[in-house]
Amino acid sequence: MKIIKGGITAPKGFLANGIASGIKRSGKSDLGIIVSTLPAVTAGVFTKSSIKAAPLVVSMKHIKDGVSRVMLVNSGNANCYTGKTGLQHAQDSTTLVAKILGISPADVLVTSTGIIGKPLPYNKIVDALPALIKGLSAKGGSKFARAIMTTDLKIKEIAVEIVIGGKKVTIGACGKGSGMVAPNMATMLGFVTTDAVISHKMLKSALKLATERSFNSITVDGCMSTNDMVTLQASGLAWNKKIVTEGADYKKFYQALEFVCIDLAKKIVQDGEGATKFLTINVKGAASESQGRTIAKTIANSALVKTAAFGSNPNWGRVGAAVGSLGISKINEYNMKITFSPFDKKEIAITVELPLGKASVTVYTCDFSYEYVKINGEYN
Repeated sequence: MKIIKGGITAPKGFLANGIASGIKRSGKSDLGIIVSTLPAVTAGVFTKSSIKAAPLVVSMKHIKDGVSRVMLVNSGNANCYTGKTGLQHAQDSTTLVAKILGISPADVLVTSTGIIGKPLPYNKIVDALPALIKGLSAKGGSKFARAIMTTDLKIKEIAVEIVIGGKKVTIGACGKGSGMVAPNMATMLGFVTTDAVISHKMLKSALKLATERSFNSITVDGCMSTNDMVTLQASGLAWNKKIVTEGADYKKFYQALEFVCIDLAKKIVQDGEGATKFLTINVKGAASESQGRTIAKTIANSALVKTAAFGSNPNWGRVGAAVGSLGISKINEYNMKITFSPFDKKEIAITVELPLGKASVTVYTCDFSYEYVKINGEYN
């Protein structure tokens, strides 16, 4: 596997762009688009929150046939808690994009990120779309990655190249997320593209597992959002033999996909609001991967553990208390081992060893700082 440049437009068949439409008061870039030159096999994973933003409702409907051409994203406004008007705006935006590109609205996915509860300034999107689409480019990945940022401080993108059956296959991705990041998705968006030839069934299976081990294994503050989604689009232009089973080709594709997703997930945590420390929580010897992830997430979401990390205070009692809060009867102070890497470093590892089984799980998080409180106290 080789890391290459290009982000989401590194795979063959994808164009992108990002511009400032005026949604953000700062005047920064806030409207992005990804276009597949051919109908792309598409899979998606969405927030588990029962309250879903209007664009997610539309995208979940459009993605059911497993095919898409376009991903339209705005930042600066979540278009959530905006009622029937917000839903109409989300639907209308797919219709307008489709009309300009000469495709079906059902092939357009849409999402938003930003402030909840404020009307989407839809007219700004309408006015900006012609220029956004006109500027589409095979080198526009970074422009798109910048346009989806909210409180993020850094662009988050990656691309890798692998060889499957003698054919070069590329996977590109970008994402955003800084606060309201918790397992089961968060205020994070992830967009992954590939030129692999792969069935919808295998694509969906790969994305689901990769998401569980990456985006669902990070947390900044334990707060689930209403707008989270990750999509994976495959143009098929690598011309490899179609991946239809969990054979060697699928495993090679999946390993690269998981690498890309974990890389993005780590970048999201490292850019967490006010973050000064990056924490890796390892749980070993759990009875199952599910149990291990629950334990690791509980430690990672503990405000006491996170503030101890900020203060460079290796308070193992807080880790033990977090694990104990789950009430797992087979875990006690005699059979649980807690170890730390040096707490005065920017990257810290906390490892919990249990005697319950052979499952090992890793979750990533960051500390809580004064800046986190300031950012979220002023955000709206």
